[in-house]
Amino acid sequence: MAENYFHIAAFTGEGFRGNPAGVCLLKQPLSTAEMQAIANELSLPETSFVWDDGDMSAIRWFTPHREVDLCGHGTLAAAHVMFSVVNPALQDIRLRSASGDLYVKRDAEDGERLILDFPSRPPQKVAEPAGLAALLGAEPQEVWQANALLVVLESEAQVRALQPDIPALIALVGRAVIVSAPGEKVDFVSRYFTLDGGEDPVTGSAHCTLMPYWTARLGRHQLHAWQISARGGELFCELKGDRTLIGGYASTFLRGEINL
Repeated sequence: MAENYFHIAAFTGEGFRGNPAGVCLLKQPLSTAEMQAIANELSLPETSFVWDDGDMSAIRWFTPHREVDLCGHGTLAAAHVMFSVVNPALQDIRLRSASGDLYVKRDAEDGERLILDFPSRPPQKVAEPAGLAALLGAEPQEVWQANALLVVLESEAQVRALQPDIPALIALVGRAVIVSAPGEKVDFVSRYFTLDGGEDPVTGSAHCTLMPYWTARLGRHQLHAWQISARGGELFCELKGDRTLIGGYASTFLRGEINL
């Protein structure tokens, strides 16, 4: 059985930047074990699986090691395929996911930019975990927590310079870690250290936590962000009630078939 497969660069308009994602368009849903095995074989940060599910499409996301409940770059990649290949006349789509219904639309002014409509994950301020500064290699200004720990530093230069022992950092706090600071050319920058012990190139879902924080701090609901990983990625964000809108570009690197 052959399934359509696409390798997409998300949150970038060019190849070899942004966050790479696999997209599998399925004729029918596969078992969790089968999807996990495919994601492991592809060995990309995330692989998205999409199939028709009644009145909308369904989507699930897998790292090489586990399923995740929300993935921004995987959703952007899947939407890029649906808009550019499946039906170029589409203007918006709705996806059923483990985090509820997600929406993606074309930007009204820039049809190449796609806008994700995700649930916000506002953080709560917490005490700094003992040993965090030493493992991180920088002194936090503030520490907040939602699904991930949000550590706020003073400057973009500090965020860029971080070289933490990521597995030890994750073991200390027991969750993924977002590190953020005011940007030099954008409103804010960030890096994201994953539960799998690595660094994610661009993390759309992290901005569901970053946007409530930075909107409150800066007093503006529309913000320009950059994730300053080695590959880097640009995000155009808006906080709208209890939803976070995340805009970005994507490009197709390759397409083919997966034979099962």
